Amino acid sequence: MKYLLLFLAASLSLAGSAQQWTKQYDMVDECTCGLALVTKNDKHGFVDKEGKLVVPLIYDDALHYQEGMAAVKKDGKWGYIDSTGKEVVPHIYSDANSFTEGLAVVLKGDNFGFIDMTGKVVIPFLYENASSFSEGFAAVNKNGLWGYVDKNGKDVLPFKYNFAGSFSNGQAKVMKDGKWFLIDTTGKKVEEQ
Repeated sequence: MKYLLLFLAASLSLAGSAQQWTKQYDMVDECTCGLALVTKNDKHGFVDKEGKLVVPLIYDDALHYQEGMAAVKKDGKWGYIDSTGKEVVPHIYSDANSFTEGLAVVLKGDNFGFIDMTGKVVIPFLYENASSFSEGFAAVNKNGLWGYVDKNGKDVLPFKYNFAGSFSNGQAKVMKDGKWFLIDTTGKKVEEQ
């Protein structure tokens, strides 16, 4: 009982202090990688768990930290910052996703490609659309059809789908000729059980 009361008192104390600092922002989003995305007057930044502003409110848009990096938009272009707010990848992209499996899908001009955490282009800008990596595969669209590439940019499953989802537990949902079904990592249709 004594420990329960101590836990409740500590929880209420933390909640009270968090409530004080959250009032100074228009929005406080979930905390990832030890930092929470905050917004005030349509500008975005990040605070630590104590509410201390770590990344100033200077960005037009921002995504949550993932794998130690956050995509941030400034002056109409996306780039990436580390957990200290230091710019690691310059703001040169029209659109950007969070890093997954060490790579991020970004849009430059009209095409999507993938960069590593230093900003080096790992998979060239060849795709009309692309999704983030999951289980070593990324669904990418070329000439109106979807297929899959590996982290080296090698085509591993052919471009023959009208839609291709991300892999989860070794399976991905795809659509071909108006029919939805699951495939495995070899492209083989998974039989329903």
